[in-house]
Amino acid sequence: MADPTPAFSTTSVTVVRDESLYSVPLNRAVQLDIILPPAYNAHAPEPYPVLYLNDGQDLPRLRLAEVLDSLYAQQAVRPFVLVAVHTHADRIQEYGTAAQADYMKRGSKAGLYTDFVLTELLPHIHTHYRVSAAPGQAAFAGFSLGGLSAFDIVFHHPEHFSRAGVFSGSFWWRSKAFSSAYDDDTDRIMHTLVRQGRYTPGTQFWLQTGTLDETSDRNNNGVIDSIDDTLDLIAELEKIGYQREKPGIAGNVRYVEVEGGHHNPETWGAIMPDFLTWAFGR
Repeated sequence: MADPTPAFSTTSVTVVRDESLYSVPLNRAVQLDIILPPAYNAHAPEPYPVLYLNDGQDLPRLRLAEVLDSLYAQQAVRPFVLVAVHTHADRIQEYGTAAQADYMKRGSKAGLYTDFVLTELLPHIHTHYRVSAAPGQAAFAGFSLGGLSAFDIVFHHPEHFSRAGVFSGSFWWRSKAFSSAYDDDTDRIMHTLVRQGRYTPGTQFWLQTGTLDETSDRNNNGVIDSIDDTLDLIAELEKIGYQREKPGIAGNVRYVEVEGGHHNPETWGAIMPDFLTWAFGR
């Protein structure tokens, strides 16, 4: 692999464009943006923690380089490497839950995407960048459907990742269309997978919603579906042993509700410091 060339840089972090990765399971080239911390040392005695991020093409709208500059200037986070994975025209098929597609057959390549992450992306990053392979030093995050994907990957692969960040996660992902036969308790796919899963010590989850993520309220309880679906997922995590963070209780599940927050990169970028200090704080 030729040395990656900077796409753009700031006074603190450097963003490198890496176009050298070709995925066999996905049958396509996968473009990466790598954000290196200030004074990144490719030969550092200790490898850097690492954050893998879905929807990497949204870095500019997230203002992520600027967010990181500010956090590093405040010494609010440890130096870490961020790997932003650009999505593809097949996003609706590659993101989802690896175990099954939804009722419309969306997410049909989510298993292949997980295979790509575990067998191609991780080895590529471990080979070409000074990052840790220890699960305790690795996080995976994403937005909307990419957040569902990140949660699914971390929940089912704690041998590789210890923390998940989910911004406005698509936890409505369901096995049936909304109708008289649909049942929240049995037909939301990720909730069922968590119910069938198990608690893994050391695994942590950060989940966010915005009060203006959407307007839908399918059960007419006065709470929008994105909030209901996320809170219900947290309840399923608690049933298998995870503990929600509360005043005076650290917990291993943090929930952040953004008043007036929308389903867009601007809201996610604004709340990003909360996630990054949670995941990589000093």
